Amino acid sequence: MLSPRRALIVLGAAIALVGGVLPAQAADIPAPGEVVMSDNMRQVTNVPKPAALADIHTDMAFQDNYAYVGNYYGFSIYDIRRPSRTSLVSTVICPGGQMDVSVYGDLLFAAVDSSRNDDSCNSTGQSATIKESWEGVRIFDISDKRNPKYIKSVETNCGSHTLSLVPGKGHDRRRNLYVYVSSYSPRADFPDCGVPHDKISIIKVPLRNPTAAAVAATPVLFPDGGNPGLPLPYPDGKSATSGCHDITAYAEKDIAAGACMGEGILMDISDRLNPRVTATVRDDVNFAFWHSATFNNRGDKVVFTDELGGGSRATCNATIANTRGANAYYDIRRGQFQFKSYFKIPRPQADTENCVAHNGSLIPVKGKDIMVQAWYQGGISIVDFTDSARPKEIGWYERGPDNTAPALSGGFWSAYYYNGYIYGSDFNLGLDVLSIDDRRTDRAKHVRLDSLNPQTQASYPDRGHGHDHD
Repeated sequence: MLSPRRALIVLGAAIALVGGVLPAQAADIPAPGEVVMSDNMRQVTNVPKPAALADIHTDMAFQDNYAYVGNYYGFSIYDIRRPSRTSLVSTVICPGGQMDVSVYGDLLFAAVDSSRNDDSCNSTGQSATIKESWEGVRIFDISDKRNPKYIKSVETNCGSHTLSLVPGKGHDRRRNLYVYVSSYSPRADFPDCGVPHDKISIIKVPLRNPTAAAVAATPVLFPDGGNPGLPLPYPDGKSATSGCHDITAYAEKDIAAGACMGEGILMDISDRLNPRVTATVRDDVNFAFWHSATFNNRGDKVVFTDELGGGSRATCNATIANTRGANAYYDIRRGQFQFKSYFKIPRPQADTENCVAHNGSLIPVKGKDIMVQAWYQGGISIVDFTDSARPKEIGWYERGPDNTAPALSGGFWSAYYYNGYIYGSDFNLGLDVLSIDDRRTDRAKHVRLDSLNPQTQASYPDRGHGHDHD
């Protein structure tokens, strides 16, 4: 989601409705708060957002038997050993959007893209035009789940909208962790976020002494300035490239995919401090804001998302084409992107419901490419993109319009599959735990992972025999 301070007007060329979304008639839309889902989905439980967190939930991470949920006001830790009895373990109050979280060992990393008067958890908002303002990455020791401790901050240029954990290679893996920091939207009057901003920040974290973490490199990814964008009124323009929004690292394959506002990129990250862009792709017809990227398990496909409207617009209606605010599927052939198709959820949403493609993860099924994904108030969708030219939805879950908050400010920020269950982080309504009972995904229930971070991909075990058939 776009940060409040840097909310962009996303722009693009007007196009005709191609196989568009059905009109959002009242009879087609669930009542406020009503839960609806496909026959193969089930809600296991919901854990309301902690009262102490006075803002919206954001992204999630998982490790062993715990889930970590970010919030603009801090983060929470949940015990998920028995998913049907998911329970809150602790809450940390530490304001500073977005507070997207990732975990590694006993460390939690939180992204702060909200200019603060200092780096403490007692900080308040302060203009980025003031040199002394702070934003970047906060590091917490989570060895005691009931009492996390804030141990280090690292300031980065333009803050940290999101972050990606990249383990070291070989023997370095035991010594160092690298954090790729994505940030964007510079301004000439921001002392620490000036124009141009065509780079990322890389933090090196010595694992035996994490308080020595520091920025070790600031590689420029777009020496030519990147996509200049199309500065037209919403929704008819395109965002210019100025840094990246998300970078998904597939460290064991030494590759990463970046969603960089105006374009998508593929990177060689074999040299952790010197990532190199090897391919780039633009879509000046349909994509307004390149938001996130997900590889398939083999690493030969990428799903890019377009966050048309910045997460606060109704784009899943008859007004906006089904090729906008959607997923785009690309195969990687000979190191280059090959476009295959678009996908957008087919269910109509009310004009009061913010809805657009957002964060998700693979469901680990041998021989298949299946992804679960959040669509804000469009709910949670499960899509089989094994045939990347013909992605198809095989499951879904959603609520009617969220009447607990103002219009266009609710829904699921992210949805991830972890050790047999789907977890959804809802802005206002807390943590949802779901399950899917479908022969196409059943094999995933036997796959167990030690961790899952939103922008760090690892291969999953190929268990079972052969392929599922429709």
